[in-house]
This record gives sequence, C-alpha cells and structure tokens, in this order.
Amino acid sequence: MELRIQSVNFEASEQLKEFATKKVNKLLRYTDDIIQSEMIMKLVRPEAPNNKEVSIKLNIKHAESFASKKADTFEEAVDLCVEALEKQIMRVKEKKNN
Repeated sequence: MELRIQSVNFEASEQLKEFATKKVNKLLRYTDDIIQSEMIMKLVRPEAPNNKEVSIKLNIKHAESFASKKADTFEEAVDLCVEALEKQIMRVKEKKNN
C-alpha cells in the first residue's frame, strides 16, 4: 500500500511520519484491498486547544473510506482516524459477507 503524507502549516518530523505510517499499515490486518492512502496533517490556529487535525482517505478496491479528527496531538488524531477507519472497513466486510 502506498501512503502519502502532507503536512500543512508545519513541518512533520520523521518520527511523526513513521508513527503515522505504522498506524495506517495496521489497517492491512482487516483487508488486503487497500490500494493507496493519503494523510493530511494540519495545524489549525496554533493558540487553540484541539488544534491538530488529521484526515485520512483510503482507496480500497471498489470503495473509499475517509476519516477526519481533531485532537491535542497529531498522534492522538491519527489514532482516532485509524479507529474510525477500522470500523468503516469492518462494516464494508460485513455487508460483503451478508
């Protein structure tokens, strides 16, 4: 699976990129049909709480999944997005099996 990471209004560290890549790759446990994923990390209003926004879009065979979350840290936002995407993937799999 190919993962593209964009950072808006800040420069993402290698450590953050590695963390995000590791988390998104865990989605492959649920389905092998993920072709590509795009992640956009934004720093929104630096002085406000919950100012880090992460959006992840997955291109899956015959479908697309998307999640966008805000949190105090990028790591937390990535975790929340991955959780939401896991649920979406499971729902799609259940529909296929029925």
